[in-house]
Amino acid sequence: MKRQAHSKSLSPRKTETARFDRGAAPRLIGRLVRNLPASTAVVALLAIGGFSGGGALAGAPRFTLSSPDLASGTFDKKFTLNAFGCTGSNLSPALQWSNLPAGTKSLALQVQDKNATTDSGFWHWTVYNIPATVPGLPQGAGNSPTTLPAPAFGGANDFLDTGATGGNGNYGGPCPPIGDKPHRYTFTLYALSVADVEAASGIPKTGTAALHSFILNKGLGEKVLGKASFVASYGR
Repeated sequence: MKRQAHSKSLSPRKTETARFDRGAAPRLIGRLVRNLPASTAVVALLAIGGFSGGGALAGAPRFTLSSPDLASGTFDKKFTLNAFGCTGSNLSPALQWSNLPAGTKSLALQVQDKNATTDSGFWHWTVYNIPATVPGLPQGAGNSPTTLPAPAFGGANDFLDTGATGGNGNYGGPCPPIGDKPHRYTFTLYALSVADVEAASGIPKTGTAALHSFILNKGLGEKVLGKASFVASYGR
């Protein structure tokens, strides 16, 4: 007797579409980093771009720099130079920062006009060895060495020995040529894992802004924990 072949109807399997949780990786990285020693965590964050302003740690607070005096994106006349044909008050604007990277021991500030008609731009203000314990610089802090938080000091800028700022190392406001398109002035703050940038790099305090810029952007390497910036413009 022949067995009757029973055919089973095969119903199509339901397929599930895999869903990628975009937040899973940052959350996992965050948990891993929190369990690391502080020094190791800093290196890990640098490796994954945690301080790049849009890296893997999407939920991490972003290191920021801003100025309540330049919130409009332009310089009021009181913050512009009082020399070389300009008639401002040359008052340094207030600055504030937040969310310093873990391990920050000092900060370095540089302000540059990249639209100046030179091959290297024009450096208006530099301050080095700002203690990480201060949340910003008040208005006018850059107009005298005595108004900067110790041990910070005003470094060389391109007004050196001109007398335009009341003393070498003091803030020098914008004064672009008449008729130029508004110049853009970039304020950049560097968070460092060293307390003294000159001692760590072997350069003198009298070193030029360009030399310090090289050290901050290349020479110190992983000792630079983060960088924050904003731009304000001025024309006349």
